[in-house]
Amino acid sequence: MWDYSSLEYLLNCQSALLRLRLIKYNYKQGLRVEKIWLKRYPEGMPETIDPEHYASLLEVFEKSFTDYKDLPAFTNMGKTLSYDEIDTATKKVASYIQNDLGLKKCDKVAVMMPNLLQTPIAILGILRAGCVVVNVNPLYTVRELEHQLKDSDTSAIFILANFADTLEKALPHTDVKHIVVTQVGDMMGGIKKHVVNFVVKYIKKMVPSYTLPNTINFCDLLKADENAYVRPEVNLSDLAFLQYTGGTTGVSKGAMLSHGNMVGNLEQVSGCLDPVLERGKEVVITALPLYHIFALTANCLTFMKYGGLNVLITNPRDMPGFIKELSKAKFTAITGVNTLFNGLLNTPGFAELDFSHLKMSLGGGMAVQRPVAEKWQTVTKSKLMEGYGLTECSPLVTVSPYDLTAYNGSIGLPAPSTEIKLILDNGQEAAKGEPGELWVKGPQVMLGYYKRPDATAESLQDGWFATGDIATYDDEGFFYIVDRKKDMIIVSGFNVFPNEIEEVVAMHDGVLEVAAIGIPHDTSGEQVKVFVVKKDPSLTEKDIIKHCRDNLTNYKVPKLVEFRDELPKTNVGKILRRALKD
Repeated sequence: MWDYSSLEYLLNCQSALLRLRLIKYNYKQGLRVEKIWLKRYPEGMPETIDPEHYASLLEVFEKSFTDYKDLPAFTNMGKTLSYDEIDTATKKVASYIQNDLGLKKCDKVAVMMPNLLQTPIAILGILRAGCVVVNVNPLYTVRELEHQLKDSDTSAIFILANFADTLEKALPHTDVKHIVVTQVGDMMGGIKKHVVNFVVKYIKKMVPSYTLPNTINFCDLLKADENAYVRPEVNLSDLAFLQYTGGTTGVSKGAMLSHGNMVGNLEQVSGCLDPVLERGKEVVITALPLYHIFALTANCLTFMKYGGLNVLITNPRDMPGFIKELSKAKFTAITGVNTLFNGLLNTPGFAELDFSHLKMSLGGGMAVQRPVAEKWQTVTKSKLMEGYGLTECSPLVTVSPYDLTAYNGSIGLPAPSTEIKLILDNGQEAAKGEPGELWVKGPQVMLGYYKRPDATAESLQDGWFATGDIATYDDEGFFYIVDRKKDMIIVSGFNVFPNEIEEVVAMHDGVLEVAAIGIPHDTSGEQVKVFVVKKDPSLTEKDIIKHCRDNLTNYKVPKLVEFRDELPKTNVGKILRRALKD
């Protein structure tokens, strides 16, 4: 017969057995047993968010239109529109789409424009009509544009006249029936509108001739009857964006981002930044194009949610012009990629700007390099936070906590309600400090790739998205991207990560930009080659190699150095290693 102590012992054993079974079950389900990063969350950052806090994206910005009615929402090229004016303009665009174009809920509408006032008006207007936004890079070639419009089943497009000649050539092989054309100065009003459009077309000759059938003038949409607009029934499962990947792993694919994905990610961003951002008081510099998922979520939608002002930069590659725009704004936040921050730091006049209002600088899209982050903090007295995200994740996955005092080389901590695991080649989960492929699970993960069930099945398993990025994590739960799985260089059986090589080379005072790739080698399999843009004209190949030998293990030291006047980049400034390999 059992006494009390024996019974207690048995119950403890059973409890331990249940815990072991739970751990085994959780492992099979792909769940981390302990989220060690939660202990490092700063004060005010929640463990979870409510992904259903809003019924749709429409509800998010409709609330902003009401709450911040008289505040400035977007400014570009000297023209500013309030939340009330954006509300009216987007209703008119939605009304035109519904009543004049006859488009229905879930129809696909493309937007092919740089950062102009017309861009957020078009995007929000399409969403308010219940349609799906297909964001398009304005610098696409005919082949790329044709593929995206055809693949997405796009039936209408909003396009800047500067790129209409590309559409003319791609159009015959698509199902596009409605074309809305705008010119750079269309939102400026008065005589300035006509002057700007004349200069762009006839003086700067930036609008190639084109012939397109039955085009619609963007300004005509703004004459539509807003009272004829009928708010559609939109829920979280409905598609909001077809956001195309860059095609680095094959043909460009459309990530299906639902209203739920976007609302969830906006709530996750708020969970990370609520203690930092003040409603109705923020001014963000939006230099990355809004067709890119980073700027779309982190700038346009996030700062609208907070009642902030988006300062739209149309051409950030014009660094002197960019700095002139910065000098006019009491900006509190700026986002960008490493090359943008590096470019600003190396442009005369930047260090003399007023940074007294700057509270948040956020880098993403590519790795932020330590020399750039440290110089940024020295010059601006503001730390350069790093975030990590993907098109397929709406995009935020991790971000530096707001209380981090300086750059630490990590991509930060997972956002609230985000699961992460690192998977080895054998399918097992990596231990702390061990590199593994980063897998993500959470409300921000896409529904899948549009019309590509095989690609979806390959990358999505039980809600987990395999990113293709190699990462590690430390005792506090900070994650570190080692590199892209497909960019890894194998030298005599050793893994060499281009990010590490690039960061070391960038530490040299004579280097402006750098990219590292692997090239075939008869003996070692591959060897490291770096492409360098000089800051110091006297910099030599020997200088680079000596610097690398002082900072890298021998097999990681570049064997070849090629100097270039510039490096190939995407339109958001991300260096294209693939183009260098080709």
